[in-house]
Amino acid sequence: MHRRTLLTGLALAPFAQLLGANTTERIRIAQIGTSHAHASGKMDALRSLTDLYDVVGFAEPIAARQAAAQKAKSFAGLKYQTEEEILADRTIQAVVIETTLEDSARAALAALKAGKHIHLDKPGAEKHTDFVALRRYAAEQKLTVQMGYMLRYNPGIQLLVRAVKEGWLGEVMEIDASMGKLLDEGTRKRFAQLPGGGMYELACHLVDTIVTLMGPPMSVQSFGNATRAPQDPFVDNQLAVLSYPKATVTIRCNHADPFGGPNRYITVRGTHGDMEIRPLESGKGTLRLDQPRDTVKVCREENGAMVMRAETRFKKGENAFELQVPKGRYDEEFRDLARVIRGQAFAWSAEHDIAVHATALRAAGLTP
Repeated sequence: MHRRTLLTGLALAPFAQLLGANTTERIRIAQIGTSHAHASGKMDALRSLTDLYDVVGFAEPIAARQAAAQKAKSFAGLKYQTEEEILADRTIQAVVIETTLEDSARAALAALKAGKHIHLDKPGAEKHTDFVALRRYAAEQKLTVQMGYMLRYNPGIQLLVRAVKEGWLGEVMEIDASMGKLLDEGTRKRFAQLPGGGMYELACHLVDTIVTLMGPPMSVQSFGNATRAPQDPFVDNQLAVLSYPKATVTIRCNHADPFGGPNRYITVRGTHGDMEIRPLESGKGTLRLDQPRDTVKVCREENGAMVMRAETRFKKGENAFELQVPKGRYDEEFRDLARVIRGQAFAWSAEHDIAVHATALRAAGLTP
């Protein structure tokens, strides 16, 4: 069901919710790390899904962060544990890895070796060899690694994946995408220390979507500028160009943009149509088609009788759409994780995640 949900977007969403609701015992889960930008949001999501998860506690491997983490609102009232205590607890089925990027591969592999399924926040590892090792180990042990790419569960992106996979847009010729924001000074200094800067840390979300749509690219070119040079050498304005046999993809990541959120978007143009989502996570966009698409049979009452009619969701020409986006940014990720832990096939393979990781590194000007 999940593979079809990925391709059909909202059409099958009610069924996915029913699957997630078909539960017995809650899944015992814990979090390691509070340093990642998504750490608090992920814990908030877990704690809101009380029908699915029993949040056992959390750990913070960095001693200097432990006191602040225990006082943070998202973790208030939760049991503070050491990483070793979490990994030794055989009743804990899954662990959310929200450490620093420098420590993520180590923490992820340790959780896997303890027999836990993991949610590993993006991009997953500094070094490609470390990421490949943990992802291969998980596959061999039949343990789930869910990467923290929340766009996978966004209804607008799901519709885009469906439009491309089902040929609504024809053969894709070009993709243009952007994901940026204005960094505060503290985060800017931290990003300046990361290999690949913002392109690797943030735009990996777009890389995951593009590899889902197109597969791994033939080649990747990376460009970057430092908007505050020479005083500040941090490369905060980046561009990557991905080449495919018949298509070119551009990814922009600008961390000096005061309107970075509203400026996030993705546009896909093909031989039979195009689709744009803007802002990226809004569920709002435009779909242009050279013929009607998505014809479904609908039962309606006419003159006192129920009649089955064929209705087309998207007409020839321009279609503006606005899909309902879940209030919880990360809720659908963890609903899916629960389904997978309970035996449902996961839609993203080790090969996909490895290709995304390698492509994200190249997009940031790094060598896998």
